[in-house]
Amino acid sequence: MGKIVISHRLHDDGMVVLEKAGLQVAITNSGEPEDMLPELKDADGVIIRIGHIDKATMEQCPKLKVIARPGIGVDNVDVQGATELGIPVVIAPGANTRSVAEQSMAMMFACAKDMLHSDCEMRKGNFGVRSSYKAYELFGKTLGLVGYGHIGNVFAKMATGIGMKVLVYDPFIKPEAVEAQGYGYRQDVHDILKEADVVSIHTPLTTKTKNMIGEQELRMMKPTGIIINCARGGIVDEIALDKALTEHWIHSAGTDVVVHEPIDPNDPLFKHNNIIVTPHMAGQTREAASRVATMAAEGAVAIVNGQKWDKVCNPQAYEHARWQKKS
Repeated sequence: MGKIVISHRLHDDGMVVLEKAGLQVAITNSGEPEDMLPELKDADGVIIRIGHIDKATMEQCPKLKVIARPGIGVDNVDVQGATELGIPVVIAPGANTRSVAEQSMAMMFACAKDMLHSDCEMRKGNFGVRSSYKAYELFGKTLGLVGYGHIGNVFAKMATGIGMKVLVYDPFIKPEAVEAQGYGYRQDVHDILKEADVVSIHTPLTTKTKNMIGEQELRMMKPTGIIINCARGGIVDEIALDKALTEHWIHSAGTDVVVHEPIDPNDPLFKHNNIIVTPHMAGQTREAASRVATMAAEGAVAIVNGQKWDKVCNPQAYEHARWQKKS
């Protein structure tokens, strides 16, 4: 019987996949390598919801055949190390696309309509907050997308549906492909920040995107500008964002992600009434949670059973000697 270690319990639909496969399942309730290692040492696979794994940990697990992520972000996995060891890293592309796009849309509306501030004031008995005129219409405004993968694509269609214009920055997408859809393309992210009324981040966290939106970039935005981040914590510099909100360089912000999760309740961001902070839940709708858990579990089971699963971020792992023996 094979063994799968899970950092935290999956959605029930994913757990059913593992149970039907007849695998032994160990849930560590922690994604820290030192906490997982006692169970990992004789495991065939690991599914990491929250936490991380490095090559040094993998090397202590001689039976480990697969690492799975119920999502598409792999910044918490040493992908290069896994590839060098012939361990495919399973992801769930597209499974939470709609959910994250809808969260971005919801945050955009909530910010533009000054909902958090208005709700807080209403609870204090301040009905007069209605005359602060901080809310504004989104019709005719410009949405700037930093990153144009599946989520950005869906969000763009939703935004045009309410009469917004769309600008795109993505160095991996050809301008003509964006323009063919009726959107504008900008070769410099700074142009997006200067021109857009709403800037929404949809890019992975890499060495190049870490703190890509810092003080200089936030100062470029319109004073009525909104910034949304439902991608990864660390892409927007949180110290700079705190300053931008304090000094009113921008209108408001919405973020589903922060650098340190779970966030400290005393974090400076919480002192502002013009930022909405949610607990990395954009992809945690019932529908998306079911899809990502099922895809991660199915991929892990397939690879544990010696099959080459196609939804992996490092197909080069299949070139390792351990896979050639199976050919």
